[in-house]
This record gives sequence, structure tokens and C-alpha cells, in this order.
Amino acid sequence: MFYYLNGVVAEMEANLAVIDCGGVGYACATTNYTLSQLKKGERAKLYTYMNVREDAVELFGFATQSELHSFKLLLGVSGVGPKAALSILSANTPANLAMAVVMGDEKALTAAPGIGKKIAQRIILELKDKLAKEQPSFSGDTGIMPSIAVPDDKVREASAALAVLGYSASEVAAALKGIDMDALPLEEIIRQALKRMVK
Repeated sequence: MFYYLNGVVAEMEANLAVIDCGGVGYACATTNYTLSQLKKGERAKLYTYMNVREDAVELFGFATQSELHSFKLLLGVSGVGPKAALSILSANTPANLAMAVVMGDEKALTAAPGIGKKIAQRIILELKDKLAKEQPSFSGDTGIMPSIAVPDDKVREASAALAVLGYSASEVAAALKGIDMDALPLEEIIRQALKRMVK
């Protein structure tokens, strides 16, 4: 229903930002990262997701489209609700989430409050399975990514991580073009590619 909200930050609380749009204050549940990008009294644009339940209508807002996309991706995992998805994205950037899935890093996910080992394993399994089905060229027969050693492997790892976030092979190739694979660590390569894709 709402694609984004563009207004003045009226209030900020833990995991909540109120955006005043034309005199109406929209309460958006959000992440620590998004809150860090906001300042009370200044204009802000949040990309939104509305969750409608029998007993409530909730609005979630994010500073970037990649964070919103990651939120939706997490909601698609069985057993992961909005609260858990927000917790994970408060502890991990979209780039870090993609890295955790590709590398099978449970610890990065369990660092989020309320996220146990079983949920972390399910997130990694389901999102990696989704990657294997949608982008088979990015993974081997086992679905396990190769170790990072040479630039070619960095390209493969970065491509796989971005594919986990739902970007197509052509979008990924365009975003990675021109990035210095030799000099930059994998996380920075992914971060730079994400910035290009959400412009």
C-alpha cells in the first residue's frame, strides 16, 4: 500500500521512528541502522512494508531498499516473523546478512537478540536453497560456496551473496563492474555493489 514515507522525523524510540507526513504521524518499526541514519526534526525517506494481522496493522520502515528487501526475504523463511527479522537486521547490514548465508555463518545471525541456533540454521538453509534454485551457476553441486582465495572466487562469492538478496545475474554483473576485486575485502565489495543497485 505504502511504497515509502517522505516527511519529518517527529519522534524516535528504540526500534521505532515516527515520520510526520502532512500532519499525520506514521509509526514505523525499524532497525538500529535506520535509526542511526535519522535525526529528529529533519526530513527522511523510509521505504515501507505493511504487515496486516487480524488484531493489528503494523508499518515497518527502512532507510534503504536493500534493507527492506532483506526484511522481506527473512519473512519468507518459515518461523521468522517481523520481530525476528528486525532483530537480525539490527545486528547485521544487508551485506553482512548475505555474507552469513553464503558462508554458513550461524554466529552472525545468533548475535541478534532472540535468534537461536535452530532459526539461524533454517535461515541459512532456506536462503541458500533459494539461491541454488534461482542462480545455480553461483554454487557447486553441494550448494556450498568455495573458499575465498583469488579474485575470481571473490567475484563468485560476491555474486552469490547479492543473488541471495534477490538481485538478478545481470543486475549483479552491472553492479560489480569496475569494483577493485584485488584490493577490497569481500564485505566491502558487496557493500559497494549494494550502494550502486539502490541508487
